[in-house]
Amino acid sequence: MKAAIARRINGHFHYGWIVVGVIFLVLLASAGIRATPSVMMVPLEHDFGWSRATISLAISVNLALYGLTGPFAAAAMQRFGIRPTVMVALVLLASGTALSSLMTAPWQMVLIWGVMVGGGTGVAAITLAATVANRWFHSHRGLAMGILTASSATGQMVFLPMMAAIIERHGWRPVVLIVGIVAAVVLPLVALLVPERPGSVGLRPVGAPEDAPDIPLAQGNPLTHALSVLRMAAGKRDFWLLFFSFFICGASTNGYIGTHFIAMCSDYGLSEVKGAGILAAMGLLDLVGTTLSGWLSDRYNSRVLLFWYYGLRGLSLMYLPYAFGFDFFGLPLFALFYGLDWIATVPPTVRLTTDVFGKTMAPIVFGWIVAGHQLGAATAALVAGSLRATLGNYTMASMLSGGVCIIGAFMVLRIARRAPHQPVPASA
Repeated sequence: MKAAIARRINGHFHYGWIVVGVIFLVLLASAGIRATPSVMMVPLEHDFGWSRATISLAISVNLALYGLTGPFAAAAMQRFGIRPTVMVALVLLASGTALSSLMTAPWQMVLIWGVMVGGGTGVAAITLAATVANRWFHSHRGLAMGILTASSATGQMVFLPMMAAIIERHGWRPVVLIVGIVAAVVLPLVALLVPERPGSVGLRPVGAPEDAPDIPLAQGNPLTHALSVLRMAAGKRDFWLLFFSFFICGASTNGYIGTHFIAMCSDYGLSEVKGAGILAAMGLLDLVGTTLSGWLSDRYNSRVLLFWYYGLRGLSLMYLPYAFGFDFFGLPLFALFYGLDWIATVPPTVRLTTDVFGKTMAPIVFGWIVAGHQLGAATAALVAGSLRATLGNYTMASMLSGGVCIIGAFMVLRIARRAPHQPVPASA
């Protein structure tokens, strides 16, 4: 059935763009689920008397597992295929989010939102986007990666204002049921419309030459394979530069702004709906910024792009504590610069990873780099929550986050372009 659909569509445009569309919806649903705890933070604080440090612990576990799942998910996609791996993740997300409507204790939030949802979103994440882009695109890979990465911003734009409005009127429990239903709705689209690779429907990757080989399924244990790739990558300086620069990226986006911005707005007298609206506006800007970043990474030096992205993000975060003091242009100015830059770092980071480690190993290596991103996010979520509980405001957290971004801007300039290494054979 997929082959017949692909042949019919391919007369007009390559079926790879249909795959991008479906995976965009998967990543959009995952992004909406990941954004949910940030809207729930203040309501849970009021309903159960949990501190922000306690709630931040569950979010921190979620963010850490989101990253640590990535390389193993990439290896599982190479071994078992994209479709079954993603379908298992969507089942886990749908059941976990719905189950959380019954939680009454902090350990239940850690188990459900930390472990179950963190593991599920770790599969439906940036590593999935990298796997699809590398498997289906020979040319326009940066653009495809930019579109898929922008799904995170679109998820915020679509879900955050709606979730905040529902919570304001009906409480937080209906929201977790809604995002669970969204995950369940996307599942049949993956089953029906996503082939494993271009060759399985008689196609070549977009822009690939006639004699381009199709990448076969890997053999052996995906866990062992993911670890063998890590051993290979860990011996290269470029891996650690990519890893720690992405650690900074995660700390300054998902971990800090993504987790605490709505609660920060509440500290300044703004409602959850207004805070979510500003965050959604940043998501809209990031949809433009990240797609443009993918286009730019096909044409310009990725290290230079990353230098500007991290540098401008750092300056915008240092400005944030003062933005609330300006009535008209304070927060809009922050939202403009930070929003355009939110996750624009992803396409050039993927390109550099592919340049250094080769097309076959890049998705798994990038999975480990994403683990660094989410460890940074987990660290920032916990540290910012603790600083807020101790100091009563987020000013110190904003300054620290901006400062490490400036460090990251100079770090990325040291990443070298080298010939791709030979692929590591799959472990038996």
